[in-house]
Amino acid sequence: MTQLEDQIKSNEIAYRFGYFTAILTTVVTIITFGIAVNTPPLAGPFCESGCFEYPYSDIASRFPRDYIWMYPAMLLTLIYVALMVSIHYFAPREKKIYSQVGLSFALLAAAPIIIDYFIQVSVIQPSLLNGEHDGIALLTQFNAHGIFIALEDFGYLMMSVSFLFMAFVFSKTNRLEKTIRWLFIASFILTILALIFVSFKFGIHREYFFEVAAITINWAVLIVAGILLSKVFKRAMNPRE
Repeated sequence: MTQLEDQIKSNEIAYRFGYFTAILTTVVTIITFGIAVNTPPLAGPFCESGCFEYPYSDIASRFPRDYIWMYPAMLLTLIYVALMVSIHYFAPREKKIYSQVGLSFALLAAAPIIIDYFIQVSVIQPSLLNGEHDGIALLTQFNAHGIFIALEDFGYLMMSVSFLFMAFVFSKTNRLEKTIRWLFIASFILTILALIFVSFKFGIHREYFFEVAAITINWAVLIVAGILLSKVFKRAMNPRE
């Protein structure tokens, strides 16, 4: 096999991987979004009745109901990283600096998000069942200004930054790629505007207002981007179509 043939084969594998990853991104995001919307934690500013209060030592009854969405969310985060890797392979040589930076921010986003969710499903409930309440208030998702929300804020902010850099991989002239380009740029702008608005309005008492906005924006982008990117990778696999 010649070097050119080897490169063509390598690209074909990468584009096929990207195609299926893009589709999986959309499907898993929709499932995760649906579960999360229907199982909001009974705490914080959006809670109207039956709310849990500090020190959150009586939340054991909410497991696993309020934590189910975190399992597909962890899977989604891993798929999102795989999608960013696929875009990096798709990027033209002269634009790989953007995709490399975007991928780096994707890893910065994924690590705290997965760690955050894994702690919730692996630490909180066992600790409560064993009567070990120390530190629970600071770690639990029910604390609207705890570590859980802070890590989500950081993770999804970094995700929006990864979208910004990945945007410059795509062409300004190709209609489909131009749509993805502006989708990614718009998601970053909306996330930053949400952060600025919430910070000015609530200051250090922003609770989980920004978290909800950031997750909504980023997951919505993953749903739409997954559909659009599947078309991009499919075209790349069949350039003559």
